[in-house]
Amino acid sequence: MSGVPMLMRIPYISPLPPPRIIPATARPLAGAIASLVDFLVAPLEKDTAAAETRRNGKTVLLTGAGISVASGLADYRGTNGTYTLNKTYRPIYYSEFLANHEARKRYWARSFLGWTNLANAKPNGAHEAVRRLGELGILSRVITQNVDSFHPHAHPALPTTELHGTLAQVHCTTCKTPYPRDAFQSQLEALNPSWADMLRHLIESGALSTEDPHERAERGLRTNPDGDLELKGVKYTTFRYPPCPACLQKPPPGETVLVDADGASQAGSTAGVLKPAVVMFGENVNAAVKAEAEEAIDTASRLLVVGSSLATYSAWRLAKRAKDRGLALGMLNLGGVRGEDEFFLDVTPENTGRQAVRIEIDALQVLPGAVKAIEELKRIHITGNEVRRQ
Repeated sequence: MSGVPMLMRIPYISPLPPPRIIPATARPLAGAIASLVDFLVAPLEKDTAAAETRRNGKTVLLTGAGISVASGLADYRGTNGTYTLNKTYRPIYYSEFLANHEARKRYWARSFLGWTNLANAKPNGAHEAVRRLGELGILSRVITQNVDSFHPHAHPALPTTELHGTLAQVHCTTCKTPYPRDAFQSQLEALNPSWADMLRHLIESGALSTEDPHERAERGLRTNPDGDLELKGVKYTTFRYPPCPACLQKPPPGETVLVDADGASQAGSTAGVLKPAVVMFGENVNAAVKAEAEEAIDTASRLLVVGSSLATYSAWRLAKRAKDRGLALGMLNLGGVRGEDEFFLDVTPENTGRQAVRIEIDALQVLPGAVKAIEELKRIHITGNEVRRQ
């Protein structure tokens, strides 16, 4: 697609400064809820330069790993985030995954160990609050960086754009055939009986049941985002993974799919490599997904970022697009956000939340509180209209 700018998932690993709370009254929970409600429901100014782009009067939500922490999943930069507790952590890159058989062994071994927790995790109260905000007509779409698929499960009626894909599927890098991740887990188990025994022991011992990262570390475990579980002292060279069944049955012309006697992939294969259906670091976001996300921004009135430091370029660029088009911008995140000072540079002193909001309180507390407040406002409005008609 020559000439079309790509949207790549690239991490930003520099330290982020603490936020400036906007407005200042948003420091306590009650003030944060009031400011967010003002942001979400107050009428927008009609005389802004961007008035023509504010067509639907609604808010697009852009979420990151922070919104799923309450479901027991790891994030990157939170208090117990991977980058906070594990300074040496480095996610696998797309080019490395494609080129290196041993790197794929390492990736799939750790994914095999981490899949049970991810598959058993459920959306939390913040996701349910998002569903209710959609029902109340506040949100037009959710764009999520997360690959846990909690959003489409929690609010199927509210459209979700999964910017970085989903871990619920794997697909072939050659023929693009998709396969369910659950079925792939069973294949991994069959090819790796000793690893399956290890996983059963971890489950039965309760090592995977605790959500406390410090307690897990004492047991030799490190849980990272995207279903990655690191086990201290384990060698990944013995792990095996299967190739794409379609490419194995009928290799593309000029390509080779090599397997051992048990059907596990061998080094030297030139086709049939299966990867998670996610955008890995260093990989471009799908062009159709990119266009869908940009369209959501371009037709919205506001953008609210929840649980994201915008540390990946693909997410930061969407916030920048919203700012450049004059959308009202809000951020609800524990810890700093990439470039947030520039995003809020033109906020006026009299702002009570309508222009912009920056909150540093857990979304699990703020979003449900905002839902209750908006429901009450709508109830009062309906009651007032009934009284006036009498």
